[in-house]
Amino acid sequence: MIAGDPDAFDRFVEHFRAKIFHYSWLMCGHREDGEEVAQETLLSVFQNFDHLREPARVRPWVFQIARNACLMKRRKSVFAPPQELSLDELLPAGNYHGGQPTFEIADWSHLPDRQLLRAEMKQALDEAIGQLPEAYRSVMILRDVEELTTSETAQVLDLAEDVVKTRLHRARLAVRRTLDDYLRTASQLRSGGI
Repeated sequence: MIAGDPDAFDRFVEHFRAKIFHYSWLMCGHREDGEEVAQETLLSVFQNFDHLREPARVRPWVFQIARNACLMKRRKSVFAPPQELSLDELLPAGNYHGGQPTFEIADWSHLPDRQLLRAEMKQALDEAIGQLPEAYRSVMILRDVEELTTSETAQVLDLAEDVVKTRLHRARLAVRRTLDDYLRTASQLRSGGI
């Protein structure tokens, strides 16, 4: 793919640079670490491209390299949190009816300034994903942000597909709770309730 075509790697980098940076930033939790990891990942891809056994599976391979670089960076980073949060702290609080949890979701339709809200929501979403424990954050980023398949995500993370599905479900619930809390607070602030 890249051999024999001098512009191929430039096109490859152009295609993956933003995706790898976004993934790395969310995984590492700090912009500077994300930038370093993205550069390290692209360099590693360039150096090891001839080791890619299945060219059709290049996306999972690239994200697997990025994931490993993120894990190494987080171990050494001054920005790494002293401890990871427990998923139990992030799960939505719900009422139980008939043994099944029910969740109240904030009403988004009454908030003004759609453009500002979209930018705020993107930031709140990125922060909510960033608060997830690494095991859940990595699954959510790969599946929901980078849109890898369950199978590809399982390959990148070296997990069974059922584990990926379970972690994704739990991650989505935790992010939903965080966003719900954000929306309730934002709605109250805008309406003068706080």
